Amino acid sequence: MKAAIFDLDGTLVESLPGLTTALNQLLADLDLPPQTEPQVRSYIGDGQWMLIRRALPDFSKEQIDDLQPAFQKHYQTAWPTGTVIFDGVREMLLELKTAGVQLGVLSNKKHPFTVEIVETLFGRELIPLIYGQREGIPIKPDPSALIAISEETGISPAEICYIGDSTIDLVTAQGAKTQGLGVTWGYHDRPHLERYGFPLCDTVDELRAALLSI
Repeated sequence: MKAAIFDLDGTLVESLPGLTTALNQLLADLDLPPQTEPQVRSYIGDGQWMLIRRALPDFSKEQIDDLQPAFQKHYQTAWPTGTVIFDGVREMLLELKTAGVQLGVLSNKKHPFTVEIVETLFGRELIPLIYGQREGIPIKPDPSALIAISEETGISPAEICYIGDSTIDLVTAQGAKTQGLGVTWGYHDRPHLERYGFPLCDTVDELRAALLSI
């Protein structure tokens, strides 16, 4: 393995509180009742648009489109106090970097937020490759973004491991023909992850050991 590319939300960071706050601020703008963290947890994984869509299933596509700027404004103020690194993750990344592994993030979160969060919480020196949702590139589980990372870095898919907490991430790894690892502390439960045949890690220590053994 020459590169370890990670999903962000639910894999490296706990972002549910910030996402819940931003969504509930949007709902308040619409005079709608707030939703709970367990409800919002089930919406995460397919990007911002789908998160809003799942919270507001009776709204039209055009209405969801129109609500995105307001959500982004709320998230801009909510994420700094509602996003934390999972225990042990920074130490694991430092160990991987010391071992010569190239580190990156591939998220369905909007690219500006992905860059801002990764740079603020980790720094570009630790995670130089940062890829969020960008115009012209389909979001996961479409493998295009992960394939683009392979092409841009010159690292073959077989030498990349993609790590995530959702079935979306595992399907992405399958489609890009990279190695893959699932983590069970995020937003998709183990029984759903087990369907895809990738190794699963229940703790950060297990993930560190698995990555260093590849």
